Amino acid sequence: MHTPLLRPARRSFAVFSIALLAACAAVPTAMPIHAQLAHDVYFALTDASPAARQKLVADCYAKLANIDGVVFLAAGTRDPELTREVNDNDYDVSLHVFFSSRATHDAYQTAPAHLQFIEANKDNWQGVRVFDSNLVAR
Repeated sequence: MHTPLLRPARRSFAVFSIALLAACAAVPTAMPIHAQLAHDVYFALTDASPAARQKLVADCYAKLANIDGVVFLAAGTRDPELTREVNDNDYDVSLHVFFSSRATHDAYQTAPAHLQFIEANKDNWQGVRVFDSNLVAR
């Protein structure tokens, strides 16, 4: 008589355990960057058309992503379907920049590419709100 290597219950547990370990290995526990400061900017636009919003998002990536000290940059538009009481809907485009240090954040503020970004886009800004945060390593 042939005896299976693992009983069915143990085999199921083994398969489940392997799948769980593989899934856990694929989920990062921390961001793979070494950032010390987050700079979050929320733009309310005068012309908030889809084309104007996408132009600002594209300019964020094109003009700001390669400034020294930027370790992460993301930009996007507000999701109009997210309307819980706690959701702030007073903006059209958001920009999220993580810096390697406070010094690189400070240098970014006067970097020529940042100043060119402001000059190229400020005429369509109805309002700009900035939230800067020190990040805590995990």
